[in-house]
Amino acid sequence: MFKKNKPADVDLPLSTNIVKTGDKTLIGEQISIEGAIRGKGDLVIEGFVKGSIEVEAHHLTIGTKGQVESEIRAANVTISGKLVGNVNAKGKVNITKEADFNGEIKAKSISVEDGAHLKAAIELTQEPAKRYASVSRLEEKTTSESGKETVTPAGEISKRK
Repeated sequence: MFKKNKPADVDLPLSTNIVKTGDKTLIGEQISIEGAIRGKGDLVIEGFVKGSIEVEAHHLTIGTKGQVESEIRAANVTISGKLVGNVNAKGKVNITKEADFNGEIKAKSISVEDGAHLKAAIELTQEPAKRYASVSRLEEKTTSESGKETVTPAGEISKRK
């Protein structure tokens, strides 16, 4: 009655489709999306996206033809197109010379190529530093050894010598 056919291989231009290859998805330049995007794979945007984008454990790339208005949460972000919005990356944000970015960035590190247009507030995050813990321990040790904290004015130190 019904014949089972194998899916046909269709060669459609990458620039006009949403294409998934492995763990990477491409939103082509002829595609416009308004709304939230959440995924578990790398995402490349060459089209227009307006809305939140969450690929928290993966890489987001805004290609040279990409236009994005978004709140972004990703592991790493590369911006080569136009982005208006905020980026919260667990790792690195790369801004290429073709980029036009306006917004806020919160990441562990950032790189900006010469020629990029950048208007941003940037907050670089880091792991809690061990040196702060050792300074606190040193202060505790000094206080506990003497029983009380003593303060010597700077002028008094030079007079003792």
